Amino acid sequence: MVRVTIDGRKVEVAEGATILEAARAAGIEIPTMCYRPGWEASTSCMVCLVRVKGQHSLQPACAAPVRDGMEIESETPEVHGARRTAVELLLSDHVGDCRAPCQSTCPAGMDIPLMIRHLTRHEWREAVATVKRDIALPGVLGRICPAPCEKACRRAACDQALSICLLKRAAADADLAMPVPFRPACRPDTGRRVAVIGGGPAGLAAAYHLLEEGIRPVVIDDRAQPGGRLRERIDPARLPGSVLDAEAAVIAGLGAEFRMNTRVGRDIAFADLVAGHDAVVLAVGEWAAPEGFPAGLDVTGHGLAVNPRTGATNLPRVFACGDAVRKTEMAVIAVAAGKTVARAVAEFLRTGSAHGADRAFSVHIGRVRPEERAVFLQEGAPRARVEPAGGLATGFAEDEVKAEAQRCLHCDCRRTADCRLRELAVRYGAKASRYKSERRAFEHDLGHPDIVYEPGKCILCGLCVQAAERAGDEPGLTLEGRSYDVRVRVPLAGDIAGALAKSGKACVAVCPTGALALKA
Repeated sequence: MVRVTIDGRKVEVAEGATILEAARAAGIEIPTMCYRPGWEASTSCMVCLVRVKGQHSLQPACAAPVRDGMEIESETPEVHGARRTAVELLLSDHVGDCRAPCQSTCPAGMDIPLMIRHLTRHEWREAVATVKRDIALPGVLGRICPAPCEKACRRAACDQALSICLLKRAAADADLAMPVPFRPACRPDTGRRVAVIGGGPAGLAAAYHLLEEGIRPVVIDDRAQPGGRLRERIDPARLPGSVLDAEAAVIAGLGAEFRMNTRVGRDIAFADLVAGHDAVVLAVGEWAAPEGFPAGLDVTGHGLAVNPRTGATNLPRVFACGDAVRKTEMAVIAVAAGKTVARAVAEFLRTGSAHGADRAFSVHIGRVRPEERAVFLQEGAPRARVEPAGGLATGFAEDEVKAEAQRCLHCDCRRTADCRLRELAVRYGAKASRYKSERRAFEHDLGHPDIVYEPGKCILCGLCVQAAERAGDEPGLTLEGRSYDVRVRVPLAGDIAGALAKSGKACVAVCPTGALALKA
């Protein structure tokens, strides 16, 4: 047996064990990407570096054997810096988007490609569930949103952008037509109550997402019906009142209380709302002039002064969103702000403080080169943009939904939820642009019935090569090339469907990035 010390902890392991194995025996986590227990180590990613006392250079823990009396440090600023550099070098050669351009541009951050994949398979309930994670009023926005997501759609550079808003509307309308529309899984009732002043898009979105958090909202508005200025400023032919009614009814059905025809300052004092609730959310547009806000609130030239990450004002337990903070003509921005504030309020009520969500880490390919357009188009159906046969007022028929959804190029990464590279980039504060290099061309191989292979996301760990060999696939995969030009390829110019006939899904399971992903 060999005795070593790791971060001050003494551990005894068998001779021949690696530093990584010793650390795990001591309950110490050293990050890895290219290594899995029971598989051959390739030391390709170098994120498991550690400092061994007496050695000049840092050592890869997955391959370095322990020696008796060895003293190892795994959590020093030097080690963290080296790991960050290793991740940044991998990102410098990374060709792919974490989030598709459409999702990155959507003010609410909606997972548009996932919604579209559900619609392609006619999974209506799953599609609306995906939408409503971020957009509480999809039936409304599917009719009035100016669609910044479509302006960013990568297909627009090839022919015409996808009809994202109409697809979102189709999912929402199909759901509202059900006997029981979609109800999100909400946390158990916390017993907390929050006053939401304003029943427009920001207030309704805040109420919806508060309910998801197990918090009961009381929506207060001086109008007779929820919807705010959407009812007054938008032609009912474009946005029927019945759609607003239906989406507000879903929120009421989840447990929101609506107090209509009630003006704060006339029918109820603002101070009484603060005193009688666990928090207050100001989501009303009439108070855009500084003199109209309740006393004590800090204002700017645009509206209330708030923490941009949380919507918290200078008054304890008072938050604000929507036109109360800054006027906007885009309802999707108001809906996104309502979601942000609701989650910040929930965080505050759980912990006593609100920090808000961190900006999602994402890398982007950037501008598509003309010669790459045909490569992207391989994943989308070769047809022109579908227009509703019944006109915009009617929207898509069911067959039109599938036909338009099949045009999507699926620019997103299907592995964002479990991409180890992305996870470690966040952990060590890596910057994707730290090391500039000329981007190589975008590639993807769609020849396998179940998986998609994107070489630009590969870190050359070789785990897929080992997985194919273990499954007995012939010819499997191999590492081809020299130096910086090494790539994982099918040998002898074979096709990936035959090369991974048995091991396709196993290769996806061991891949630490989105280089191999399931098509579904």
